[in-house]
Amino acid sequence: MVQLVSVVGALLILGAFVANLGHWMGTSSIWYSLLNLVGSGILTVVAIIDQQIGFILLEGVWALVSMWGVITVFRSGGATGPDH
Repeated sequence: MVQLVSVVGALLILGAFVANLGHWMGTSSIWYSLLNLVGSGILTVVAIIDQQIGFILLEGVWALVSMWGVITVFRSGGATGPDH
């Protein structure tokens, strides 16, 4: 079950990355930040369960940076489009 959850987390992050590369979603999009936040949050929890310090650091920081992105978008008045 933990493997399935970690795959979902990874797919969320990779989905945001691919959408950005395909120009379907900008890095300033709320969806980009939310996909990264949820995906990295999931992977942080999995890393904590597995006691993987390096991945806790990586995914924990990724989640915090993504959270900052979400906060930034909301502070700017919210965003709706692929580039917002």
